[in-house]
Amino acid sequence: MTARTVCCLLLLPLLTTGCGGDKVESTPGDPQHGRAAIREYGCGSCHVIPGIGGADGRTGPSLERIAKRVYLAGVLPNTPDDMARWIREPEEVDPRTAMPNMGVSESDARDITAYLYTLK
Repeated sequence: MTARTVCCLLLLPLLTTGCGGDKVESTPGDPQHGRAAIREYGCGSCHVIPGIGGADGRTGPSLERIAKRVYLAGVLPNTPDDMARWIREPEEVDPRTAMPNMGVSESDARDITAYLYTLK
């Protein structure tokens, strides 16, 4: 083997480290219950939410492909824990938000998060 071949073989793993597609976050929660909870809490009155009949609100941002966003509300990294926190206590995360605290339980927030993470 030539020095060039050895060098290429040693560098190949380093060069391909970032390759491999999107990072998949584990979302503890029940997406089907989350879908029902979205209806129960009336999230669609402010947001467009794919897969939820009548969820065509225009006050808040569309939640289409929210799982692909880097940040939530421009302030939190988009992780399942942060999304559930945002859903439960938006005004604590960002006091300037227009999103009200709807009294979402912790388990419902996890389930809603699980559903929203299906929107890729």
